[in-house]
Amino acid sequence: MQYKRILLKLSGEALMGEKQYGIDPKRLAEYAQEIKEVVEKGMQVAIVIGGGNIFRGLAGASNGMDRVQGDHMGMLATVINGLALQSALEIEGVETRLQSAIKINEVAEPFIRRRAMRHLEKGRVVIFGGGTGNPYFTTDSAAVLRAIEIEADVILKGTRVDGIYTSDPEKNKDATKFDNISFNEVLSKGLKVMDTTAFTLSQENELPIIVFDMNKKGNLLRVLDGENVGTKVNL
Repeated sequence: MQYKRILLKLSGEALMGEKQYGIDPKRLAEYAQEIKEVVEKGMQVAIVIGGGNIFRGLAGASNGMDRVQGDHMGMLATVINGLALQSALEIEGVETRLQSAIKINEVAEPFIRRRAMRHLEKGRVVIFGGGTGNPYFTTDSAAVLRAIEIEADVILKGTRVDGIYTSDPEKNKDATKFDNISFNEVLSKGLKVMDTTAFTLSQENELPIIVFDMNKKGNLLRVLDGENVGTKVNL
């Protein structure tokens, strides 16, 4: 294994599976099994999940809702997803802790950096919910921020696409995939990997990003074994 500590970023939409909204228990169980395999290899795993399968602050704002309130609703949605993934992991026998940037002491620990790192050292999976705790920041930004704070070696962005392409492969059949690409190339080509705030933060802190298809069974382990899966963004 080339990495010791990883941060896995999952989109809320990924948890929908074949559903139109909400959480698909089958997809949740599949993710839990994949993560369990990685933990059993001795990897320290932290996770950030989006909340788009339940609520998006931007969508609420576009319909006339106050943006700050909408973003707070989105943060709470990430805590719901975190609880669901925590339950799925514990069914698989994986010790898990959920930490929230918003204080909800009855359901999650508050985010405390040293405590999170201690959990990881003890082999527990740590799920970070509540985004950054601030409106106007995406869960991509939360993922990069937490990865830097816990001194992760890499961010793994699990998507439904198997890497970064010259254009959207779901819309353009002629799009070609990059195996490796630099931060500067991503910016100069105008490719969409993460939102600009998150991507710049990752670049400034020399934190590599790997974009891969999380929905293909065994891919998570293959990425960590160093196989040529997905696209790696580095300096």
